[in-house]
Parts: sequence; structure tokens; C-alpha cells
Amino acid sequence: MGNLVILLLCISFLEGMAKSVPYDHTASIVCMSNPMKPLYSGGIIQNSEFNGGLMGWSVPWGANAAIKSSPSGNKFAEAFSNGARPSRTVIQKIHMQTNTHYALSAWLQVSNSGVDVKAVVKDPSGSFIPAGTVVAKAGCWTMLKGGMTAYSSGPAELYFEADAAVDFLVDSVSLQPFSFDEWNAQRSLSANRARKSAVRVVAQAANGKPLANATLNVKVSRAGFPFGNAMTKEILDNPAYEQWFTSRFTVATFENEMKWYSTERSQNQEDYSVPDAMLQLAQKHGIKVRGHNVFWDDKKSQTGWVKPLNSTQLLAAMQKRLNSVVTRYAGKVIAWDVVNENLHYNFFESMLGAEASPQIYQQAGQLDSAAMLFMNEFNTLEQPIDANAMPTKYAAKMNQIRSYAGNGRLKLAVGLEGHFSTPNIPYMRATLDTLAQLGIPIWLTEVDVTTGAMQASYLEEVLREGYGHPNVQGIVMWGAWHVYGCYVMCLTDSNFRNLPVGDVVDKLIAEWKTHPIAAMTDADGVVELDLVHGEYDITVTHPSLKAPVVHAMTIDASSSALQHAIDLKA
Repeated sequence: MGNLVILLLCISFLEGMAKSVPYDHTASIVCMSNPMKPLYSGGIIQNSEFNGGLMGWSVPWGANAAIKSSPSGNKFAEAFSNGARPSRTVIQKIHMQTNTHYALSAWLQVSNSGVDVKAVVKDPSGSFIPAGTVVAKAGCWTMLKGGMTAYSSGPAELYFEADAAVDFLVDSVSLQPFSFDEWNAQRSLSANRARKSAVRVVAQAANGKPLANATLNVKVSRAGFPFGNAMTKEILDNPAYEQWFTSRFTVATFENEMKWYSTERSQNQEDYSVPDAMLQLAQKHGIKVRGHNVFWDDKKSQTGWVKPLNSTQLLAAMQKRLNSVVTRYAGKVIAWDVVNENLHYNFFESMLGAEASPQIYQQAGQLDSAAMLFMNEFNTLEQPIDANAMPTKYAAKMNQIRSYAGNGRLKLAVGLEGHFSTPNIPYMRATLDTLAQLGIPIWLTEVDVTTGAMQASYLEEVLREGYGHPNVQGIVMWGAWHVYGCYVMCLTDSNFRNLPVGDVVDKLIAEWKTHPIAAMTDADGVVELDLVHGEYDITVTHPSLKAPVVHAMTIDASSSALQHAIDLKA
């Protein structure tokens, strides 16, 4: 009976694995003449391409709908608002499952160009959940990619709406469920593919003969994935803070100390002594530094003497600031947040014109050609309902910057701050998919989670999701320590004893360094190791050696066993 139970359990598990649908990272930021096919063949959406007319769909009250065809024969649904606001597409009733992530996508077009459209799910609890946003256009199809999580089961509805009187075209709608276990398993698989490489190590004696049965002890000396935290000036005279920070992180962002209002509080009186000292401390411990920031586009964040300047005076002050800070730290920082948060704010554009940001990026790149130039923004990753920061608007702003004459060779990068309350994990992944279409590095730059009972759990989910996405190249948290407390999220108490969120960070740091610690070569002196990217010290011991031999080795995405072997000349 026991064997039968085990057999049935195994069959059930294998059937569950066979039914699991791989997550699809496909996304688009191009407005197309025809929509793509629906992801997952529509998932749980009935008649997702409208080839069956309006079967499975209902028409919102006060609107009319019809099935239309394009010249190429593609069918879609068009909903006529008749002047009503908000305008809505046709609606589909669905059934949602408890504790399930839903990946959403659809292709949309509107009668008036440049309309903000959001996806709405009325979940089983009756709550209206924003699941994604996009700027839809007239005359071409735009992809909305998003998602949401259902925490109860029951009937639900999906539709798209705009706070404008427009006619809606919709096609290729998809809603694919993933259980939490399925979602997490695919995230782990993605992380292993992105962060590890299979390495073929060959141990050879000085005469070139293989060292069979040699023992290799493997020790990671530095993690390859950049993982960091915000740093404050208190670290300069607090050894406990220094020890806690430098024993964990490989990247630092100075919270405020490099900002314009910190280095030039009074006009023409610059003082870089604090960021200089912080940079020196970071360099002593091999910690890389992100430059934060050159400018901040928020008028409220300008130092007092800057606010009353006219445009001519402001331009002169900005030129001085650019030349001062970027030249001073060129080659010493790995990145710059160039014009901070310039989707939400427009201080410099309002004073100097619409091309102010592209011009600032150009000059920063001329002064420091090695550093990545980030467009750092909040709520693009965190909030589907923030119309200022939606992914398509982020992509459009980035394209404005890089299409400006002379900016084609800039080392631009996506900076997503990540200030979360309750994370929408499917939306987070969808946003990363969308912005990956820009083809430039993506970092999470200021990750924190608001205080609450779920803070540690939510932080772990966000960090795992970032680490597991193949296009994310680094993560920095916004857990800067102060004597008086923290901005939102403290990792430790005042004695640098970890709080629950600090324990999460330590757990992940250890997990992301996990690797085989020992192995033995075969008869040909070969051993294959699956190693997380990073810097390693490999110690070889063998009876023929007078003493163990230590070799340093760096493993990265180019270290695949299919590409080359690493010889250890012992």
C-alpha cells in the first residue's frame, strides 16, 4: 500500500509539472500595424482574437461594440464610447483561483492618439485592481503587458478603460494563471540561467599531464551580481556601521552626500570633503559607487540659491555643477543618475526647454564616457496607476534622450527605484520585460518596502524577482542607516543587529553565493562545476604536489563549458 501511495504521488507530481506553462518574457514597445498573436494562446481568455465574434465578451453599459477586420484580415473588437467617460472596451467574465499570479497582455488602439489606458480586474473580492497601463495610439497597435495576484477564488472581470471619450480597439488578449509554486520555480530557473555558468576546469601538472583525482576546494571571494545599499556619512566615524556595511555589499549609493544641495549649499562655495571621504572608504573595501545624482528635476529639491535664478543664470550654474561633480568623480564611479526623476518633475525643462535632459545626458557622457548614465525613476516598477511613470512613457523618454543628435553612443541605462508598499509581482515582471526591449542595462536602484507586518516577506519577493529576471544587472536597496532612523526601511537597529528585513538580506546574500565547495578531477584531470558568477579562489591538492596550489578565477556569462576550459597549471 505504501508503494502504491508513493507511486500515485509521483505520478501526480509529474502530471502537475507537465501542465505548468513556461513564463513568456515577450514584450513590445513598438506601435505596430498588426498585433502579435496572444501570449499563451490567450490563457484563460475565451475567444482572445475575436475570431468567434463577440462570443465570451460583453459590452459595457452605454457603449456599442462590433467586430472589425483589418485589410490583412485580422479581426478585432471595437467598442464605441458614444461620448461616455471613462471609455471601456468589451468585458470578459473569468474565474480566478486563490493565491495565483496572473500574467496579462493585450494589444490596444484608440480613436485619438496618445491616450492613457489601464487594464482593470474586478477580482473575486469585488476590488478593482489596476493591472497595467499603456499609452495607446491611433492607427497602430500598442502592447499592454501587466498582471496581478488573486488572493481569493471566484468570479472576476477583465476590461480596459481610459479617462477620455474614445473608441477602443482591442485584440490578442491573454490572461495566464501561475500558482505561486509555478511562478517561484520558473523564477529560480531563470535566476540559475542568468547568474550561473557550467565551467570545465582542467588540472594539469607542470609537464602538461592531467592531474587525475586531484581535489579542488572552491571558495568565492566576491559575488559577481552587484548587490548594494544606500550609504550615509555616519559610516565615516562609526566602525560598527563600516563593518556591517562592507561585509555585505559590493555596491553603494550615497543617499544625499553627492547631491547638488549637499556639495554647494551656498553659490560658488563647493565642499566635496564628505563624499570624497565616503568614496575613499568604499574604495578601501572594493565597493563600487553609483553617482547620485548630477541633477534632480524636482523644483522642491533644489537648494535655496538655485530656485530664483533666471534661465541664463541657471544654465551657467548647471554647467559649473556638471563640470565640477562629473569631472571630479569620472573613472571613480560606475554610474550616474543624471537627471533624477524627470518623468514626474520638469524643473530644468521648464526653465531651459524640452531638450534639457538629452543635452545634460550628452554633456555628462562627454565628461565621463566610462560610466553608465541612468534615467532614475520611481513608480514605473511599483505602481500601475501612476500615469506619469508608466513603462511606455519611460521608454519614450529614454528614446528621446538617445535619439538626440550626438547621443547615439551614450552608455544609457534603466534605473527603477522600487519604493514598494504591497508589491504587484506579476506587474513588476511584466514591466521589466517591457523595458528590456530598450536593449540597455536595467538596475533596481532604491529598493525598499514600507513598514508593516509583511515588510520582510515583501522585500524578499521583490529582491528575488529582480535577481531572477534575466535583464536585471544589479540591485541597490534604499536602507540607509541614520542615528535618528531610516527613510522607510531599516535593515538593522542602532547597534547593527539585524532586523527581520536585514535577516532576509543576509539569507539572500548567502544563497546567491552558494556553490560546490569541493570536487575531484576525473582520469583526464577534468571536473565540471556549476558556479554562480563571481570571483573564486580554487585550491588544488594532489599527492604529486609539494604544497596546495591556489588559482584565482573569474566566472561570468562568458565562462560556459561549451566555450572554453580553464587550465590550472599546478
